Amino acid sequence: MEWVFLAIGAGHCVAHVVEGDGSLTVDQLTRAVAAAAQASPGMRLVRRGRQWVDSGTAPAVEVLDTTGGLLGAPALQRPLDPRRQACEVLLAPGPRSTVVFRAFHGITDGRGLLLWAADVFRVLRGEEPLGADSRLNDDELVRGLDRPGGLPPAQPNPGLEWPPLLGRRSPGSSGVLWRRRTVDGRHPAATAKVAAALARTHGEGRGRFFVPVDLRRHRPELRSTASLARAVQLAVEPGDGWQQAQRRLLSLLAADAELAPQFPDSILRTPLPVLRLVNAGIDLLAARKDRYNSLAYLSHQGAVDLADFEAGEFRATAVYPLGTTGPGSPLEVNLLERPGRTEVTVAWHDGPGKAERADAVLDTIEEALSPREHRQWAGNRTARPLPDTRSVVELFREQVERTPERIALSGPEGDVSYAQLSRRADAVAAALRERGVGPGDVVGLLAGRTVASIAAVWGVLRAGACYLPLDTRHPDARITDLLTDADCTYCLVEQPYDTRECVRSGCKPLLLDELADAAAPEDWQDVVPAPEDLAYVIYTSGSTGRPKGVQIEHRNLANYVHWGTRAFDVDADTRLPLLTSPSFDVTGTSVYLPLLAGGRVILMPDDPTHLSLRRLLADSGANALNLTPSHLDLIGQLDLSPTGYRTVIVIGEQLRVEVAARAQRMFGPDCRIINEYGPTEATIGCTAHTFDPARDGELAVVPIGLPADNTTVHLLDADGRFVAPGETGEMYLGGAQLARGYLGRPDLDRERFVHLADGTRVYRTGDLARLLPSGEIECVGRIDDQVKVRGHRVEPAEVAQALEEHPAVDRAVVVARPRAGQPGKALYGYALTNSAVRPEELTAHLAAVLPPYMVPAAITTLTELPYTVSGKIDTKALPDPHAAATDAPAPMDPTEQAVADIWARTLGTDGSRLDPQSDFHHLGGDSVSLLGMLAAVCRELLTSSQEAVFMDKLPTILVAPTVAHVAALARAARS
Repeated sequence: MEWVFLAIGAGHCVAHVVEGDGSLTVDQLTRAVAAAAQASPGMRLVRRGRQWVDSGTAPAVEVLDTTGGLLGAPALQRPLDPRRQACEVLLAPGPRSTVVFRAFHGITDGRGLLLWAADVFRVLRGEEPLGADSRLNDDELVRGLDRPGGLPPAQPNPGLEWPPLLGRRSPGSSGVLWRRRTVDGRHPAATAKVAAALARTHGEGRGRFFVPVDLRRHRPELRSTASLARAVQLAVEPGDGWQQAQRRLLSLLAADAELAPQFPDSILRTPLPVLRLVNAGIDLLAARKDRYNSLAYLSHQGAVDLADFEAGEFRATAVYPLGTTGPGSPLEVNLLERPGRTEVTVAWHDGPGKAERADAVLDTIEEALSPREHRQWAGNRTARPLPDTRSVVELFREQVERTPERIALSGPEGDVSYAQLSRRADAVAAALRERGVGPGDVVGLLAGRTVASIAAVWGVLRAGACYLPLDTRHPDARITDLLTDADCTYCLVEQPYDTRECVRSGCKPLLLDELADAAAPEDWQDVVPAPEDLAYVIYTSGSTGRPKGVQIEHRNLANYVHWGTRAFDVDADTRLPLLTSPSFDVTGTSVYLPLLAGGRVILMPDDPTHLSLRRLLADSGANALNLTPSHLDLIGQLDLSPTGYRTVIVIGEQLRVEVAARAQRMFGPDCRIINEYGPTEATIGCTAHTFDPARDGELAVVPIGLPADNTTVHLLDADGRFVAPGETGEMYLGGAQLARGYLGRPDLDRERFVHLADGTRVYRTGDLARLLPSGEIECVGRIDDQVKVRGHRVEPAEVAQALEEHPAVDRAVVVARPRAGQPGKALYGYALTNSAVRPEELTAHLAAVLPPYMVPAAITTLTELPYTVSGKIDTKALPDPHAAATDAPAPMDPTEQAVADIWARTLGTDGSRLDPQSDFHHLGGDSVSLLGMLAAVCRELLTSSQEAVFMDKLPTILVAPTVAHVAALARAARS
């Protein structure tokens, strides 16, 4: 009611700003405003004397000129005359549109205006407005409450005793100053924290604050746009922290203090001109005395969902309030929350120096909500100029010209010099350019760890295109899907994979073997990529059921190469084996770093086994390794003492201290065991830590260390707040190695590639971590169901969706469970079936469409799925997939018993449960632990000459890994 008595002025308006990506037009907005106002007549009110009446005219929509910045726009200073128009909507159109909703405070408050603004966007989306047809004002609402004991006593007259936080008002100032700050996170007790901080910093430890309270809390069913806010007086005394202020505020709310009478009824009978003179006098007196009724008005306007302010191609990126000024009132602070953010704005009378003072107040508020020591971790001071700004294409060409005869690749195919590798790459590049392939094109690559594959990588990059590495072990259906999703016109293929159906369906294969003898034109020139051009696309598992392609740009790759070269001491003497699949992004470490430093890549075409790894460590001449913790664990089980190794880089999974310590003993004290961390979205690796047995020995897992050059790591809690050192938070990665995003998936980009409050673009990893006392990062788990299998990310939802594509399956659930007696987890599937089907058939179905590492260790068929009371599948009630072991296992011969004993040790399971038909994978074993089991079989049951014969049968073992089958092959090898 007090707003009725005010003179007309811009400061007496409430406003909300909606900023977003995407365009809106005046015509669209005008139609939506009219429909929303029809459903909420309170937004069409005008004043006739002492009465508010429905004008029947929708608020006007006008174009907003933001040339000088939004908060300085002249239209925001324009008074709204409630006798003619009490509400308006302003639009700053463009690819990033801004909408401002303004209304005279006499007809609405902040929450009411938000309610109506959401209705406008509801209409823009083609939905019906919810409307707000209540005609109650605040006095009528209060009088209608059935409150035992009557209303609380009136609050004391505050008087004018508090100095202004922004300094003395300038004589004659009429404009309103607004300043804004966005703070990361949503903050409990934010009002109390702000009050305590402002009192401590600007009020010598004490202060009074007016805190508006939404009267709608007493009538939750009420939909009203009316001005229904009344303030309580919150006192902060010397020595009070925010906890004391919060208790005092909660006590006021518990006593319904906002319902107290604001002024005697007789004042309503005072003529309006007299009331306006009184208010003007109060305001003039406050300005002259430089004293106000409190230190600040603190208005927390609740929370919004940005999805409520989206329509068509327009997606809101921020919603924030612009506050008001009243007679004798001080600075107004407004808070508004949205997921992961708190918007803070201040409003007061404009004047010289006020903006700087307002920013200082915002600094105080931000520090109270989000302490600087939490936001600014010393480990993120990683800025470092690149030693060379050229692309990897240019750097490799220069390396070839500098050392043409040096050996670049070695392996079963023999040694290949830099010049030979470069000629083959030129042939690939020329063939692609002849076919019109260039920047922006994605070229598939289906090849093994061979010379042709490495040449193809450099050839695609020299053509200016980007490559999509594919795993030859993946089923045709999977490869076809990836080639189609990436819109590949061409796929470079190595024999014998050219006969596979996947490269002939919708994609033109180019045979690498034929290009090996071709020659590029003598005047061939590399296409020099721009920093923002794509270098490669790699697919990872998707929680939506679809794999997603991560787009890595040349600038991302360049930063990683320069950091990795320095961090891992890669130079011309480095000889680094290529052990991982080309479709695994960590392969980039083995391909790029040695070749750009003049070193050598040692090719290992066969999948790693204990035999091939033993030959590699003993005979290849390698002096560095790049591998997963699982493979390092397997190497640690070999009875070897390799010499000459300088660096072992481990990435892809958590590195357990016991595995690192065993590797340190094995490779010697002069070899650095480096634990590298990084999701595909941050270009291979973005943190690293060198294992220290003395310092890390008491930990369970090896820390992931500190960020790479020009990269950052931020730890935020579930509400988006920066956590304190030592507390656990989700890792958000930023900096130069952050991927462009997901190929053709803007929905996932918005979900995973987000921005911090200061505008920093970051990637949400889903990995949980904390800062150790040493100042380094320790990764401690996941926030979701994602699991790592042999270094690959797997989303169980994608596996479940593939399982549901079998006609006998109505519903499927895939969960990750700890493996008995082993580190890490394995996947287990549960299928609700509509007809008889054997688990083996379902496993075969998945093997035909998914990579091997995504096929569950066991699939259990069910007649019903267990649910929690909330209607979700109760994963804890799903049956134990290993509980089906027979009570009386079939007898085993001596060889089978010996194999079973090895299995029991390898899997950490009860050997009495095993029988000849026990399946290694169904017991929770994965491919790496299977290799460890086979190594133990060779070591304990076979001689060295028999070992090779036995391991030649590895493909048949993978098809049927049972005790009986492994024992039979062992007997055959002995004979």
